[in-house]
Amino acid sequence: MGDADGPVAGVGDVPDADAGDLRRRRGSPTIYDVAQAAGVAPSTVSRTFSRPGRVNSETAARIRQVAADLGYRTNPMARALATTHSSLLALVVPDITNPVYFEIINGVQDEAAEAGYTVLLVDSRESDKREREALERALPIVDGIVLGTSRMSDAAIRMVAKQKPMVALNRAVREIPSVVPDNARGVRRALEHLGELGHDPVTYLAGPEASWADGMRWRGLREASLELAVHVRRLGPLSPTVAGGVTGAKAWLQAPTTGVIAYNDLVAIGFIRYLTSHGVQVPEDVSVVGYDNIFAADLITPPLTTVATPRRALGAAAVRNVVAQIKGAHPRGGPPVVVPVKLVERLSTGPAPDHLTSRVRPADSGLPAR
Repeated sequence: MGDADGPVAGVGDVPDADAGDLRRRRGSPTIYDVAQAAGVAPSTVSRTFSRPGRVNSETAARIRQVAADLGYRTNPMARALATTHSSLLALVVPDITNPVYFEIINGVQDEAAEAGYTVLLVDSRESDKREREALERALPIVDGIVLGTSRMSDAAIRMVAKQKPMVALNRAVREIPSVVPDNARGVRRALEHLGELGHDPVTYLAGPEASWADGMRWRGLREASLELAVHVRRLGPLSPTVAGGVTGAKAWLQAPTTGVIAYNDLVAIGFIRYLTSHGVQVPEDVSVVGYDNIFAADLITPPLTTVATPRRALGAAAVRNVVAQIKGAHPRGGPPVVVPVKLVERLSTGPAPDHLTSRVRPADSGLPAR
């Protein structure tokens, strides 16, 4: 094009201004500032950063040097509109304050950075509605999506996956690539451990009603109870938080058992804190097993026996999968990738007592006995 490398029309003697003068006179430099200082058209600056192969190498080098001198930075959102690629990945989690997601986020960010991507983090606050709304806003600007423990329906997830490459974490969805921990193996090991210590029956403190992982853990417990001849019962649904554990403790006190398996470590921690504050001893009166092995699991008194999940590896595997899809790989929508788990034994579990002591009575709960 005739004017691609010539002076910008109508700027008079302004192109002679040095970079320092422009910085002092303006705020953040724009593409027009770079064009002005380099003596080229704004369209040439734009092509230099979005389609470098279409600009003469010497001209492109001069423009980049001027941009660096001015402190100009390209806008990835604007570039995405021009190239359809933003180098952004959306990571959706239901509760950013839940420590179980810390390592998932780190795994996603580390793997994304290695692949040249930046992560846009979305906190849905345990709401499928918020999750859908956030994804609708993010879809136009991201290259791919990692859904961490989604609360949306399978149909809603499949609808989003038709628009951008996607991987589901902690959730198996038909036709969608998924990465999940071995939930069945995890709860079986927890029940085996309590059964070996003589606990029968065992209470399961359930998670949120919309949680796929909770459904899989309860199913795994029921199947394992038949094979191990250990009875299990379910209390819930409960919020996957310390407060949810307190609610579970109050309900448990109405019909206590010597063994308890919690949906996650936060529920287990809330359960233990409430009981110990009301004189019930762990593990002398009741043994408690958590799930996830968050950083706080060994800080509570007593340290928590729990099922450890490789959360950082889950996040990294999801990013590798979604980046492969972005680069053209066909999404594998078969059975989910299952990563192994292991039981970490600490001091919150011990031999079952011969009988429930006077410390464990329905009256202690403050709730009517059933």
